[in-house]
Amino acid sequence: MLQGKTIVIGVSGGIAAYKAVDIASRMVKQGAKVRVIMTRAACELVRPITFQSITHQPVATDMFSEPPNWNIQHIELATEADLILVAPATYNIIGKVASGIADDLLTTTISATKAPVIFAPAMNNRMYENPIFQVNLRKLQEMDYTFIEPEVGRLAEGSSGKGRLADNEIIIEEVIRALTPKDLAGMRLLVTAGPTQEFIDPVRVLTNPSSGKMGYAIAQAALRRGAQVTLISGPTQLKTPWGLNELVKISTTREMLDAVVKRCLDNDVIIKAAAPMDFRPKETYKMKVKKEEKKELVLALERNEDILEEIGRKKGDRILVGFAAETENIVANAQEKLKRKYLDFIVANDVSAEGSGFGVDSNQATLVFPDSYESLPPTTKLDLGNRILSEVQKLRREIK
Repeated sequence: MLQGKTIVIGVSGGIAAYKAVDIASRMVKQGAKVRVIMTRAACELVRPITFQSITHQPVATDMFSEPPNWNIQHIELATEADLILVAPATYNIIGKVASGIADDLLTTTISATKAPVIFAPAMNNRMYENPIFQVNLRKLQEMDYTFIEPEVGRLAEGSSGKGRLADNEIIIEEVIRALTPKDLAGMRLLVTAGPTQEFIDPVRVLTNPSSGKMGYAIAQAALRRGAQVTLISGPTQLKTPWGLNELVKISTTREMLDAVVKRCLDNDVIIKAAAPMDFRPKETYKMKVKKEEKKELVLALERNEDILEEIGRKKGDRILVGFAAETENIVANAQEKLKRKYLDFIVANDVSAEGSGFGVDSNQATLVFPDSYESLPPTTKLDLGNRILSEVQKLRREIK
């Protein structure tokens, strides 16, 4: 995700400076070249050797120290950076940048770069609420500097308020988004994800092993590429993708159908990655069925509505993508489903194959189109999500 990118992390003198070590480590693991600039105050909180050990790069701390080569240090860093992240960003560093002050290596590098700059503020809640700071924040935002809003929580001095450094996962996600081309800007995308549940009684349900990972990966990939995303999700244990425009939580197949029908006309693309239950109990018990009272329990099932087929009839010029979880005759079954449900293309995969299907982070899929199909190599669900979105983008261009 950050492969081949050069990220300069500016670490200023907040108590959250130790969290920047983990940020640097995660970025290196994702393939980034990470250069670190530390202010004098930051060096009192975390030793530069810590960052050097993680990044395998020299750590810049002093504007007047002898650089490792003949280049002027702040110009070299400002030019080399694909992005500069200041985390934690203190009241002081933000105030200096907003005022055009460049009196140390970090502020001088920021002033000389043409790369995107992201600030992740961390400070006492009273400092964050200070009107001077708020003016500086708005001033920099108007100049296209990006800010990652701090969290509400326990602060260094023991009180609670808004000022904690944002979660590291959110910070890294913002960096990835800032570096991802926005080729889906303006697209309105509806994604469904996860299983549905059909209740037998108040404590027992019929469901399936879907984890929702594929749908959530598609939503995350689309957000990174600039789309507006609505996610309709069955019960999962997954974190909501950062910056999601709308999350609709449902339980039953009927609830998912109602949610999709309500929103489908407001979207340009519908990707139906959920695994709704095809059947529901004909009778639902209002009270818990006691096993002591029944030697056996026979359930009569009835068909649920077919969400894809319902939406297919209403889709108009919208692009509709479906999924086919199969265990045999993968392509033939997917082609039949594609025609019957009015799909533009369908993503078929063998859920019985190792490393593919429910509950795992990888997938091995076949993209099936009206007149052709393409079998893809094993890949992550996030990469597959990006491939699906690229096919959607091709179809959109053809339609226009």
